[in-house]
Amino acid sequence: MTRFYYVILISLPIIVYYICKAEYYAHHRERYDEDTCYHLAKNIVNWVKRNARVKTISYGAENLPDEGGYIMYPNHQGKYDVMGIICTHKKTCSFVMDKKKSHTMLVREVCDLVQAKRLEKDNPRQGITVINEVAKEVAAGKRYILFPEGGYRFNNRNELGEFKAGSFKIALKSKVPIVPIALYDSYKVFNSFYFGPVET
Repeated sequence: MTRFYYVILISLPIIVYYICKAEYYAHHRERYDEDTCYHLAKNIVNWVKRNARVKTISYGAENLPDEGGYIMYPNHQGKYDVMGIICTHKKTCSFVMDKKKSHTMLVREVCDLVQAKRLEKDNPRQGITVINEVAKEVAAGKRYILFPEGGYRFNNRNELGEFKAGSFKIALKSKVPIVPIALYDSYKVFNSFYFGPVET
């Protein structure tokens, strides 16, 4: 049993609470703005992080653009990657992820809160639509996380995969800053057999 399912198992009552609250927020956008929904998503992430005994340290936030949209391009190590960025990124942001993996418990709710784009990897036409939508939103000032490797393997051990050239089309179309991010030991959280406390 991986750490992810362990966290789910020991926390069922609070999970039900967060799922109900997140779904209510996500379906009542007229009452809850982007920042409020992001704050709730961040609360969920911080709660998961605490229960999973994870400490995440970030460096270089002072180099982020002060104004306008930008795209964060991190390496991809596993299920914790987006959470690690969200818990340390102060400004509201969203992400692009594989549609098939976006329907896991709590992942689905965080996706809905931050209005993440779900990418169908085997559907090029839908992929172009997502690229155009993200490019438009980023040009208008939104911030996105996009993984240029397109996926990850179990027990990554901090090895970098090959970047997919198509992942940079959004930056070219929107002409916004590219923010490179290096994730380290992120795979240990939910994508390894390691069960002790983790520092990412």
